[in-house]
Amino acid sequence: MNTFIKEINDETLRQLPKVAGAYVLVIELSADLTLQNKRFAGATLAKGTYLYCGSANGPGGIAARVKRHCKVDKKPHWHVDELTSNGAGQVVSVLVVPGGNECVLRAALQEPESQVSVPGFGSSDCTDCASHLINASVGEIAVVLARIAGAA
Repeated sequence: MNTFIKEINDETLRQLPKVAGAYVLVIELSADLTLQNKRFAGATLAKGTYLYCGSANGPGGIAARVKRHCKVDKKPHWHVDELTSNGAGQVVSVLVVPGGNECVLRAALQEPESQVSVPGFGSSDCTDCASHLINASVGEIAVVLARIAGAA
């Protein structure tokens, strides 16, 4: 069952499913962020709200992956780590979709008003998506994530 967790805290993180699937992180950047990753070096993300679509198919499933993304101090591994490490940004909400696919979620989230922030971000192994990171307005996020969470 799809679940939208509106507020990330210790209690809600404990409720995440330990199964394979996909997720959408709602990340708030409190200031502009210039990316350092060699592939995206120099690209700047403006202060604001971003949606990142990811998948978790390894041990611990969605719970382990989302908990890792919520940690501030971690060794960078995925593109999104640059947004969620060292105080750059904060995961504020998450949509979890057990058995889901990150590319299907990304396609469902792409609204006419949303923008691809950095081409190729989070989608280096994907041939269908321009990016798995989308810049979005707060109103758009609430409507779209509610629609997806309600889908079976």
